[in-house]
Amino acid sequence: RTNPGGYDVVLTNCAWNGLARQADLIEPIDTSKIGNWGDLNPAFRDSPLLNDGGKTYGLSWVWGITAIAFNTDVFKPAPDTLATLWDPKLKKRVALRDDGIEAVSFGAIATGQDMNHPQDLDKVKAKLMELKPNVAYIWQSEDDWNKQFAAKAFDISIYWSGSALRSKTNFKLPVGYYVPKEGGIGWFDGLAIAKGSPNPDGAHAFINWMVDPKFYVDWETKVGAPASANPKAMAALPDSDPSKDLYGDAEAVKRLQFMAPLSDDEKQKYSDLWTEVKTAYAG
Repeated sequence: RTNPGGYDVVLTNCAWNGLARQADLIEPIDTSKIGNWGDLNPAFRDSPLLNDGGKTYGLSWVWGITAIAFNTDVFKPAPDTLATLWDPKLKKRVALRDDGIEAVSFGAIATGQDMNHPQDLDKVKAKLMELKPNVAYIWQSEDDWNKQFAAKAFDISIYWSGSALRSKTNFKLPVGYYVPKEGGIGWFDGLAIAKGSPNPDGAHAFINWMVDPKFYVDWETKVGAPASANPKAMAALPDSDPSKDLYGDAEAVKRLQFMAPLSDDEKQKYSDLWTEVKTAYAG
């Protein structure tokens, strides 16, 4: 929007692709130019969140989970429920991310509601307020999380799946990860072609490369990545790669609620609610 004609490819996730399309910021993708198109997981590739009117506006690239990371040195056996965060034994041992939508989503899941459009925000707010005695830290970034976890500032936290794997494999931290019985947050990212792309052919070629198994295996094994939306890329990973177990758990994936577009009014309400809750935590 701020630099039209300055980009070929832009990243849009499942909650934002439709908004970018409605704002006329992205172009339809010619899927005949995407050699890996037929290999993509249809659940993501054909999602109405990336497609409209028979046209594809976002090519499913990667997907992931926001759920619970915990210290494996502290929790034996591993927890399996969202209710663990509210355990009175965990006073000042819980961390949350500083994000209103995410906080409301988990408050909604904990109270048995649709995480994207909860009907009873008072119930969500009350549930988050109940967590106050246990909240030790509100983190801002993956680097922030790793430093505070290593310093033993907290033992259990809402966290991103790919980040949890990097914390464990790259930084050798004692991190376990699970999707609670009650559910977790799912998301997927799409690659889109910017309106007025100066090199649309190059954009298609780049997008195809980004979902290619060769690129993905290098990325995941050398750096750490979310799950690929291309099952062939996941299958090409070495058997020892922890992503295979995490993202291959079909029952855990079934428990996810996937992010959906929110109205401006909903975003504002969730932000205001989170500001009130954070102020209470600090008091």
